[in-house]
Amino acid sequence: MTKEEKYSIAKWAMEHAVQNGAQQARVIIYNNNSSQIEVRDEKIDKLQESNRSGMRINLYVDNKYSSISTNRITNKEELGKFIEEAIVGTRFLAEDEFRTLPDPDRYYKGGGPDLKTLDPNFAKVDPQQKVKDAFKLEEEVLGSDDRIISVSTSYRDGMSGSVMLASNGFEGDTDNSYYSLSASVSVTDGVARPQGSWYESAIFSDQLIRKDVGKKALKKALDRLGQAKIGSGKMPMIVENRMAGQPLRPLISALNGGSIQQKQSFLIGMKGEKIGSDLMSIVDDPFIVSGRGSRLFDNEGMATEKRSVVEKGILKTYYIDTYYSKKLEMEATSGSTTNLVFKPGEKDLDGLLADIDRGILVTGFNGGNSNGATGDFSYGIEGFLVEKGKLVQPVAEMNITGNFKELWKNLVAVGSDVDPSRSWRLPSLVFDKVDFSGV
Repeated sequence: MTKEEKYSIAKWAMEHAVQNGAQQARVIIYNNNSSQIEVRDEKIDKLQESNRSGMRINLYVDNKYSSISTNRITNKEELGKFIEEAIVGTRFLAEDEFRTLPDPDRYYKGGGPDLKTLDPNFAKVDPQQKVKDAFKLEEEVLGSDDRIISVSTSYRDGMSGSVMLASNGFEGDTDNSYYSLSASVSVTDGVARPQGSWYESAIFSDQLIRKDVGKKALKKALDRLGQAKIGSGKMPMIVENRMAGQPLRPLISALNGGSIQQKQSFLIGMKGEKIGSDLMSIVDDPFIVSGRGSRLFDNEGMATEKRSVVEKGILKTYYIDTYYSKKLEMEATSGSTTNLVFKPGEKDLDGLLADIDRGILVTGFNGGNSNGATGDFSYGIEGFLVEKGKLVQPVAEMNITGNFKELWKNLVAVGSDVDPSRSWRLPSLVFDKVDFSGV
Protein backbone atom coordinates (compact mmCIF):
# COMPACT_ATOMS: atom_id res chain seq x y z
CA MET A 1 0.00 0.00 0.00
CA THR A 2 1.42 3.35 -1.04
CA LYS A 3 1.56 6.35 1.28
CA GLU A 4 -1.06 8.10 -0.86
CA GLU A 5 -3.41 5.12 -0.48
CA LYS A 6 -2.91 5.15 3.29
CA TYR A 7 -3.80 8.83 3.45
CA SER A 8 -6.89 8.28 1.32
CA ILE A 9 -8.21 5.43 3.46
CA ALA A 10 -7.36 7.22 6.71
CA LYS A 11 -9.19 10.36 5.59
CA TRP A 12 -12.25 8.38 4.58
CA ALA A 13 -12.30 6.49 7.91
CA MET A 14 -11.89 9.69 9.93
CA GLU A 15 -14.69 11.47 8.07
CA HIS A 16 -16.93 8.42 8.37
CA ALA A 17 -16.40 8.35 12.13
CA VAL A 18 -17.30 12.04 12.50
CA GLN A 19 -20.33 11.71 10.23
CA ASN A 20 -21.64 8.85 12.35
CA GLY A 21 -21.53 10.35 15.81
CA ALA A 22 -17.91 10.83 16.91
CA GLN A 23 -17.11 14.40 17.92
CA GLN A 24 -13.40 13.74 17.33
CA ALA A 25 -11.36 10.97 15.78
CA ARG A 26 -7.75 10.04 15.17
CA VAL A 27 -6.78 7.44 12.56
CA ILE A 28 -3.43 5.69 12.19
CA ILE A 29 -2.67 3.34 9.31
CA TYR A 30 0.54 1.38 9.67
CA ASN A 31 2.61 -1.30 8.02
CA ASN A 32 5.50 -3.32 9.43
CA ASN A 33 7.87 -5.55 7.46
CA SER A 34 10.49 -7.59 9.29
CA SER A 35 12.73 -10.62 8.99
CA GLN A 36 14.57 -12.73 11.51
CA ILE A 37 17.17 -15.47 11.07
CA GLU A 38 18.51 -17.42 14.05
CA VAL A 39 21.42 -19.84 13.76
CA ARG A 40 22.35 -22.55 16.25
CA ASP A 41 24.67 -25.56 15.91
CA GLU A 42 25.58 -24.54 12.33
CA LYS A 43 21.92 -24.78 11.28
CA ILE A 44 19.12 -22.30 10.78
CA ASP A 45 17.04 -22.54 13.94
CA LYS A 46 14.49 -19.92 12.96
CA LEU A 47 13.58 -18.20 9.71
CA GLN A 48 10.75 -15.73 9.86
CA GLU A 49 9.30 -13.10 7.55
CA SER A 50 6.48 -10.85 8.68
CA ASN A 51 4.37 -8.32 6.80
CA ARG A 52 1.63 -6.66 8.81
CA SER A 53 -0.63 -3.72 8.20
CA GLY A 54 -3.67 -2.34 9.90
CA MET A 55 -5.60 0.62 11.22
CA ARG A 56 -6.08 2.01 14.70
CA ILE A 57 -8.89 4.49 15.37
CA ASN A 58 -9.26 6.61 18.50
CA LEU A 59 -12.90 7.61 18.98
CA TYR A 60 -14.12 10.49 21.15
CA VAL A 61 -17.89 10.15 21.55
CA ASP A 62 -19.98 12.19 24.03
CA ASN A 63 -17.07 12.56 26.49
CA LYS A 64 -16.31 8.86 26.14
CA TYR A 65 -13.24 7.29 24.56
CA SER A 66 -12.26 4.05 22.86
CA SER A 67 -9.43 2.77 20.73
CA ILE A 68 -10.16 0.08 18.13
CA SER A 69 -8.02 -1.77 15.62
CA THR A 70 -8.54 -3.79 12.46
CA ASN A 71 -6.43 -5.21 9.64
CA ARG A 72 -9.35 -5.28 7.19
CA ILE A 73 -9.15 -1.81 5.75
CA THR A 74 -9.57 -2.05 1.98
CA ASN A 75 -13.30 -2.81 1.89
CA LYS A 76 -15.02 0.50 2.73
CA GLU A 77 -18.41 -1.08 3.32
CA GLU A 78 -16.96 -3.51 5.84
CA LEU A 79 -14.73 -0.84 7.41
CA GLY A 80 -17.63 1.60 7.67
CA LYS A 81 -19.79 -0.92 9.52
CA PHE A 82 -16.87 -1.69 11.86
CA ILE A 83 -16.49 2.01 12.73
CA GLU A 84 -20.24 2.52 13.23
CA GLU A 85 -20.47 -0.43 15.60
CA ALA A 86 -17.44 0.84 17.53
CA ILE A 87 -19.12 4.24 17.97
CA VAL A 88 -22.24 2.56 19.34
CA GLY A 89 -20.10 0.53 21.74
CA THR A 90 -18.18 3.61 22.88
CA ARG A 91 -21.43 5.19 24.10
CA PHE A 92 -21.72 2.43 26.72
CA LEU A 93 -18.39 3.36 28.31
CA ALA A 94 -17.92 5.62 31.31
CA GLU A 95 -17.48 9.34 30.69
CA ASP A 96 -14.00 10.77 30.87
CA GLU A 97 -13.98 14.50 30.28
CA PHE A 98 -10.20 14.60 30.05
CA ARG A 99 -10.07 12.51 26.88
CA THR A 100 -9.64 14.89 23.95
CA LEU A 101 -7.36 15.45 21.00
CA PRO A 102 -4.48 17.90 21.55
CA ASP A 103 -4.78 21.62 21.04
CA PRO A 104 -4.28 22.09 17.25
CA ASP A 105 -1.72 24.80 17.99
CA ARG A 106 0.57 22.06 19.38
CA TYR A 107 0.49 19.98 16.20
CA TYR A 108 3.42 19.52 13.87
CA LYS A 109 2.68 21.64 10.82
CA GLY A 110 5.17 20.13 8.36
CA GLY A 111 8.36 21.45 6.89
CA GLY A 112 10.73 19.79 9.35
CA PRO A 113 14.18 18.47 8.45
CA ASP A 114 14.81 15.04 6.95
CA LEU A 115 15.88 13.02 9.99
CA LYS A 116 17.03 10.12 7.79
CA THR A 117 15.37 7.35 9.79
CA LEU A 118 14.63 5.13 6.76
CA ASP A 119 17.07 3.16 4.64
CA PRO A 120 15.88 3.70 1.04
CA ASN A 121 17.58 0.44 0.08
CA PHE A 122 15.76 -1.70 2.63
CA ALA A 123 13.87 -3.73 0.02
CA LYS A 124 17.07 -4.32 -1.96
CA VAL A 125 18.95 -6.22 0.76
CA ASP A 126 19.65 -9.72 -0.50
CA PRO A 127 17.86 -12.35 1.68
CA GLN A 128 20.79 -14.71 1.15
CA GLN A 129 23.12 -12.08 2.58
CA LYS A 130 21.01 -11.92 5.73
CA VAL A 131 21.52 -15.66 6.23
CA LYS A 132 25.25 -15.35 5.52
CA ASP A 133 25.59 -12.57 8.08
CA ALA A 134 24.06 -14.76 10.79
CA PHE A 135 26.31 -17.71 9.93
CA LYS A 136 29.44 -15.54 9.83
CA LEU A 137 28.90 -14.56 13.46
CA GLU A 138 28.80 -18.21 14.43
CA GLU A 139 31.89 -18.96 12.35
CA GLU A 140 33.83 -16.29 14.24
CA VAL A 141 33.47 -18.32 17.41
CA LEU A 142 33.06 -22.02 16.66
CA GLY A 143 36.19 -24.04 17.36
CA SER A 144 38.10 -21.07 18.70
CA ASP A 145 38.04 -22.24 22.34
CA ASP A 146 37.53 -25.67 23.93
CA ARG A 147 35.41 -24.17 26.69
CA ILE A 148 32.58 -23.20 24.32
CA ILE A 149 29.44 -25.30 24.82
CA SER A 150 26.89 -23.42 22.70
CA VAL A 151 26.65 -20.54 20.24
CA SER A 152 23.55 -18.84 18.90
CA THR A 153 23.44 -15.89 16.52
CA SER A 154 20.74 -13.86 14.86
CA TYR A 155 20.08 -11.31 12.16
CA ARG A 156 17.04 -9.04 12.34
CA ASP A 157 15.73 -6.17 10.32
CA GLY A 158 12.54 -4.21 10.03
CA MET A 159 10.85 -1.34 8.29
CA SER A 160 7.74 0.46 9.50
CA GLY A 161 5.66 3.26 8.09
CA SER A 162 2.52 5.01 9.23
CA VAL A 163 0.22 7.91 8.46
CA MET A 164 -1.84 9.68 11.08
CA LEU A 165 -4.79 12.02 10.70
CA ALA A 166 -6.84 13.79 13.35
CA SER A 167 -10.21 15.41 12.86
CA ASN A 168 -9.04 18.74 14.32
CA GLY A 169 -6.40 19.27 11.70
CA PHE A 170 -3.37 16.99 11.99
CA GLU A 171 -1.73 15.12 9.12
CA GLY A 172 1.66 13.44 9.28
CA ASP A 173 3.61 10.33 8.37
CA THR A 174 6.70 8.50 9.59
CA ASP A 175 9.06 5.87 8.17
CA ASN A 176 11.73 3.93 10.05
CA SER A 177 14.11 1.05 9.49
CA TYR A 178 16.59 -0.94 11.55
CA TYR A 179 19.10 -3.75 11.24
CA SER A 180 20.72 -5.76 14.02
CA LEU A 181 23.14 -8.62 14.59
CA SER A 182 23.55 -10.43 17.89
CA ALA A 183 25.45 -13.36 19.32
CA SER A 184 25.18 -15.34 22.53
CA VAL A 185 27.90 -17.74 23.70
CA SER A 186 27.91 -20.17 26.64
CA VAL A 187 31.15 -21.55 28.04
CA THR A 188 32.17 -23.80 30.91
CA ASP A 189 35.18 -24.47 33.08
CA GLY A 190 33.67 -27.70 34.36
CA VAL A 191 31.89 -25.92 37.19
CA ALA A 192 30.07 -22.83 35.99
CA ARG A 193 28.33 -22.15 32.67
CA PRO A 194 28.36 -18.39 32.17
CA GLN A 195 26.94 -16.76 29.09
CA GLY A 196 28.05 -13.69 27.19
CA SER A 197 26.25 -11.70 24.51
CA TRP A 198 26.85 -8.81 22.16
CA TYR A 199 24.85 -7.00 19.54
CA GLU A 200 25.14 -4.21 16.99
CA SER A 201 22.37 -2.21 15.37
CA ALA A 202 21.95 0.51 12.76
CA ILE A 203 19.31 2.32 10.73
CA PHE A 204 21.15 1.72 7.44
CA SER A 205 22.35 -1.67 6.26
CA ASP A 206 25.73 -0.39 5.08
CA GLN A 207 26.37 1.09 8.54
CA LEU A 208 25.72 -2.12 10.47
CA ILE A 209 28.87 -3.42 12.16
CA ARG A 210 29.19 -7.04 11.09
CA LYS A 211 32.67 -7.94 12.34
CA ASP A 212 33.68 -9.29 15.75
CA VAL A 213 30.13 -9.48 17.17
CA GLY A 214 30.62 -13.17 17.93
CA LYS A 215 34.14 -12.65 19.26
CA LYS A 216 32.93 -9.97 21.67
CA ALA A 217 30.17 -12.26 22.94
CA LEU A 218 32.75 -15.01 23.52
CA LYS A 219 35.02 -12.65 25.43
CA LYS A 220 32.09 -11.59 27.62
CA ALA A 221 31.43 -15.24 28.47
CA LEU A 222 35.07 -16.18 29.13
CA ASP A 223 35.57 -13.14 31.33
CA ARG A 224 32.81 -14.43 33.60
CA LEU A 225 34.53 -17.73 34.39
CA GLY A 226 35.53 -17.87 38.02
CA GLN A 227 32.72 -15.58 39.18
CA ALA A 228 32.34 -15.35 42.95
CA LYS A 229 30.78 -13.30 45.70
CA ILE A 230 32.87 -10.84 47.61
CA GLY A 231 32.41 -9.24 50.99
CA SER A 232 29.46 -6.93 51.46
CA GLY A 233 29.95 -3.21 51.89
CA LYS A 234 29.58 0.24 50.42
CA MET A 235 31.89 1.07 47.56
CA PRO A 236 31.95 2.81 44.15
CA MET A 237 29.88 1.26 41.34
CA ILE A 238 30.93 1.73 37.74
CA VAL A 239 28.13 0.94 35.29
CA GLU A 240 29.33 0.34 31.74
CA ASN A 241 27.58 2.34 29.03
CA ARG A 242 25.42 -0.47 27.66
CA MET A 243 23.99 -1.07 31.12
CA ALA A 244 23.53 2.57 32.12
CA GLY A 245 19.87 2.51 31.11
CA GLN A 246 19.05 0.27 34.10
CA PRO A 247 19.46 2.95 36.81
CA LEU A 248 18.07 5.67 34.51
CA ARG A 249 14.88 3.89 33.42
CA PRO A 250 13.03 4.11 36.78
CA LEU A 251 13.85 7.80 36.98
CA ILE A 252 12.42 8.49 33.50
CA SER A 253 9.37 6.40 34.37
CA ALA A 254 8.87 8.60 37.43
CA LEU A 255 8.63 11.63 35.12
CA ASN A 256 5.66 10.15 33.23
CA GLY A 257 2.26 11.77 33.68
CA GLY A 258 0.59 8.46 34.41
CA SER A 259 3.02 7.69 37.23
CA ILE A 260 2.51 11.15 38.68
CA GLN A 261 -1.28 11.01 38.52
CA GLN A 262 -1.34 7.54 40.12
CA LYS A 263 1.08 8.63 42.89
CA GLN A 264 3.63 6.08 41.69
CA SER A 265 6.43 8.59 41.17
CA PHE A 266 9.17 9.47 43.63
CA LEU A 267 9.68 12.73 41.72
CA ILE A 268 6.25 14.32 42.26
CA GLY A 269 6.60 18.05 42.81
CA MET A 270 10.34 17.96 42.11
CA LYS A 271 10.46 20.12 38.96
CA GLY A 272 13.05 22.81 39.57
CA GLU A 273 14.54 20.82 42.43
CA LYS A 274 17.85 19.00 42.75
CA ILE A 275 17.47 15.28 41.97
CA GLY A 276 21.07 14.37 41.12
CA SER A 277 24.67 15.54 41.23
CA ASP A 278 26.04 18.42 39.18
CA LEU A 279 27.38 15.85 36.72
CA MET A 280 23.87 14.77 35.75
CA SER A 281 22.75 16.61 32.61
CA ILE A 282 20.32 15.00 30.16
CA VAL A 283 18.79 16.48 27.01
CA ASP A 284 15.88 15.02 25.04
CA ASP A 285 16.80 15.73 21.42
CA PRO A 286 14.34 14.52 18.75
CA PHE A 287 16.29 16.08 15.87
CA ILE A 288 19.47 14.00 15.77
CA VAL A 289 19.95 12.93 12.17
CA SER A 290 19.57 9.13 11.98
CA GLY A 291 18.95 8.92 15.70
CA ARG A 292 17.09 5.82 16.83
CA GLY A 293 14.50 7.92 18.65
CA SER A 294 14.36 10.86 16.23
CA ARG A 295 10.93 12.14 15.19
CA LEU A 296 9.18 15.36 14.21
CA PHE A 297 5.99 14.64 16.16
CA ASP A 298 4.90 12.35 18.95
CA ASN A 299 2.20 9.68 19.10
CA GLU A 300 -0.48 12.37 19.38
CA GLY A 301 0.83 14.53 16.56
CA MET A 302 2.30 17.19 18.85
CA ALA A 303 5.45 18.77 17.42
CA THR A 304 8.56 17.56 19.19
CA GLU A 305 10.95 19.94 20.90
CA LYS A 306 14.51 19.71 22.08
CA ARG A 307 14.29 20.08 25.83
CA SER A 308 16.47 19.78 28.90
CA VAL A 309 15.32 16.96 31.17
CA VAL A 310 17.93 17.35 33.89
CA GLU A 311 20.49 20.17 34.02
CA LYS A 312 23.34 19.85 36.48
CA GLY A 313 21.15 17.68 38.65
CA ILE A 314 18.07 19.95 38.53
CA LEU A 315 14.87 18.48 37.13
CA LYS A 316 13.58 20.60 34.24
CA THR A 317 10.59 18.77 32.76
CA TYR A 318 8.05 15.96 32.99
CA TYR A 319 6.66 13.77 30.20
CA ILE A 320 3.01 14.77 30.04
CA ASP A 321 0.63 13.87 27.21
CA THR A 322 -2.67 15.65 26.52
CA TYR A 323 -4.76 13.37 28.74
CA TYR A 324 -2.62 13.73 31.83
CA SER A 325 -2.03 17.42 31.22
CA LYS A 326 -5.77 17.92 31.70
CA LYS A 327 -6.07 15.58 34.67
CA LEU A 328 -3.07 17.08 36.43
CA GLU A 329 -3.58 20.65 35.20
CA MET A 330 -0.01 20.64 33.93
CA GLU A 331 1.52 21.72 30.64
CA ALA A 332 1.49 19.06 27.93
CA THR A 333 5.01 18.21 26.75
CA SER A 334 5.05 14.71 25.26
CA GLY A 335 4.17 11.31 26.58
CA SER A 336 7.49 9.64 25.82
CA THR A 337 11.19 10.18 25.23
CA THR A 338 12.96 10.58 21.90
CA ASN A 339 16.79 10.54 22.01
CA LEU A 340 18.00 10.95 25.57
CA VAL A 341 21.54 12.36 25.48
CA PHE A 342 23.55 12.24 28.69
CA LYS A 343 26.26 14.91 28.73
CA PRO A 344 29.56 13.00 28.56
CA GLY A 345 32.68 13.45 30.60
CA GLU A 346 36.30 13.41 29.45
CA LYS A 347 37.48 9.89 30.36
CA ASP A 348 36.74 6.60 28.69
CA LEU A 349 35.91 3.49 30.71
CA ASP A 350 39.57 2.66 31.30
CA GLY A 351 40.12 6.18 32.55
CA LEU A 352 37.18 5.89 34.97
CA LEU A 353 38.49 2.57 36.27
CA ALA A 354 41.96 3.99 36.78
CA ASP A 355 40.54 6.35 39.42
CA ILE A 356 38.93 3.53 41.44
CA ASP A 357 40.85 2.21 44.45
CA ARG A 358 38.28 -0.49 45.19
CA GLY A 359 34.86 -0.89 43.63
CA ILE A 360 32.74 -2.99 41.30
CA LEU A 361 32.31 -2.63 37.55
CA VAL A 362 28.75 -3.69 36.73
CA THR A 363 28.39 -5.33 33.32
CA GLY A 364 24.95 -6.85 33.83
CA PHE A 365 21.80 -6.66 35.95
CA ASN A 366 19.95 -9.84 36.88
CA GLY A 367 16.38 -9.33 37.98
CA GLY A 368 15.31 -7.26 40.92
CA ASN A 369 12.72 -4.56 41.38
CA SER A 370 12.15 -0.92 42.18
CA ASN A 371 9.36 0.96 43.95
CA GLY A 372 8.07 3.74 41.71
CA ALA A 373 6.48 5.62 44.61
CA THR A 374 9.54 5.69 46.91
CA GLY A 375 12.51 5.15 44.59
CA ASP A 376 13.76 2.18 46.62
CA PHE A 377 15.45 -0.53 44.55
CA SER A 378 17.15 -3.90 44.75
CA TYR A 379 18.91 -5.50 41.76
CA GLY A 380 21.10 -8.50 41.19
CA ILE A 381 24.37 -7.65 39.46
CA GLU A 382 27.37 -9.24 37.81
CA GLY A 383 30.65 -7.71 36.82
CA PHE A 384 34.18 -7.35 38.16
CA LEU A 385 35.90 -6.35 41.35
CA VAL A 386 38.16 -3.39 40.67
CA GLU A 387 41.30 -2.79 42.74
CA LYS A 388 43.82 -0.07 42.05
CA GLY A 389 42.19 0.57 38.68
CA LYS A 390 42.44 -3.08 37.54
CA LEU A 391 39.85 -5.81 37.05
CA VAL A 392 40.91 -8.52 39.50
CA GLN A 393 37.94 -10.84 39.94
CA PRO A 394 34.66 -11.61 38.13
CA VAL A 395 31.75 -11.05 40.49
CA ALA A 396 28.30 -12.64 40.61
CA GLU A 397 25.50 -13.46 43.06
CA MET A 398 25.62 -9.95 44.47
CA ASN A 399 22.86 -7.43 45.05
CA ILE A 400 22.76 -3.66 45.12
CA THR A 401 20.14 -1.90 47.24
CA GLY A 402 19.32 1.73 47.84
CA ASN A 403 17.18 4.63 46.73
CA PHE A 404 17.38 6.34 43.35
CA LYS A 405 17.28 9.80 44.92
CA GLU A 406 20.48 9.04 46.80
CA LEU A 407 22.04 7.05 43.95
CA TRP A 408 21.89 9.93 41.47
CA LYS A 409 23.08 12.44 44.04
CA ASN A 410 26.12 10.18 44.44
CA LEU A 411 27.01 10.26 40.74
CA VAL A 412 30.71 11.16 40.92
CA ALA A 413 32.03 10.57 37.38
CA VAL A 414 30.69 10.35 33.83
CA GLY A 415 32.47 8.66 30.94
CA SER A 416 33.14 9.91 27.42
CA ASP A 417 32.10 6.57 25.91
CA VAL A 418 28.55 7.39 24.82
CA ASP A 419 26.87 4.47 23.04
CA PRO A 420 25.38 5.95 19.82
CA SER A 421 23.55 2.79 18.72
CA ARG A 422 20.54 3.35 20.99
CA SER A 423 17.97 6.08 21.42
CA TRP A 424 19.26 6.60 24.96
CA ARG A 425 22.82 7.82 24.35
CA LEU A 426 24.44 7.01 27.65
CA PRO A 427 28.08 6.85 28.79
CA SER A 428 29.57 4.75 31.56
CA LEU A 429 28.66 6.12 34.98
CA VAL A 430 30.35 6.01 38.39
CA PHE A 431 28.28 6.13 41.61
CA ASP A 432 29.81 6.39 45.06
CA LYS A 433 28.70 4.72 48.29
CA VAL A 434 26.61 1.97 46.72
CA ASP A 435 25.49 -0.80 49.07
CA PHE A 436 26.63 -4.22 47.77
CA SER A 437 25.70 -7.48 49.46
CA GLY A 438 25.99 -11.21 48.77
CA VAL A 439 22.86 -13.20 48.09
